[in-house]
Amino acid sequence: MTNERLRRSPDFRAPRHSSPAGGDLLLFLAEALRTFHDTGALAPSGPELVNALAVPVTSRPNRPISVLEVGAGTGVVTRRLAQVLRPGDRLHVVEANPRFAERLRDDPVLAARHPGVGLRLSACRVEELPEDGSQRYDVIVSGLPFTNFDPAQVRDILELYLRLLAPGGELTYFGYLGTTTARTLTASPRRGVRHRAVVRLLRRFEAAYGLGERTVWRNVPPARAYLLRAPGGRETWTPAGSVAAAPPGATSEASATGKATEQPTGGSTGESTNGTASGAR
Repeated sequence: MTNERLRRSPDFRAPRHSSPAGGDLLLFLAEALRTFHDTGALAPSGPELVNALAVPVTSRPNRPISVLEVGAGTGVVTRRLAQVLRPGDRLHVVEANPRFAERLRDDPVLAARHPGVGLRLSACRVEELPEDGSQRYDVIVSGLPFTNFDPAQVRDILELYLRLLAPGGELTYFGYLGTTTARTLTASPRRGVRHRAVVRLLRRFEAAYGLGERTVWRNVPPARAYLLRAPGGRETWTPAGSVAAAPPGATSEASATGKATEQPTGGSTGESTNGTASGAR
């Protein structure tokens, strides 16, 4: 596994910045201006960044998988995932912002996903998900704005991701370029120190578990996507639609479905809590 996986552009319909219902960009901007600390951006991710974040789902084991998306925002990545997931796959979307969560519940693209793809929506912070060991994910796609958080909170979330991932499961997240310089020039000294501490924490995490990264210049603002793998299993992950045999002696981790509620094609359920941390998409 190298950076080549992140550079590949799978042949699927490009995601949209807005759902067919429209208004996503305006909603995102309104929420960013209202709660920038939790939203972390002024616009949803562009198509190239979305493609990079979805790599573990478009290049995957040849079996049903369970996917967790954290910080879905208005759903630009969520809709991409819904396009490429196969019957038998499950998608659990976590979005703490109640306005974003309500938009996701009514999204027609998610409602029209492939039959047999389970969808669950939790309106809470990822830290508030129950941890009973029954639910493990093959893929986690994170849109949380880590550099807006305190180092201790970022460390707790990263450790939670590792616990939630199945052995050998993969994680993607991203960061915007130039944020350290911008914070140094514009933020208070205290915030600058906090920001640099988070960046160092992320770099150590990437050094320990990283598979590759991709710089996406055609994003607003430019961003870098990271691909990481949890310790454990070593299944062969191949492009969607192809079949590859596992290496001799390799074992396949069963796709953990836990207690996620599979929804009818027409919609999803919400779990309301008082969480506030939202994603950057």
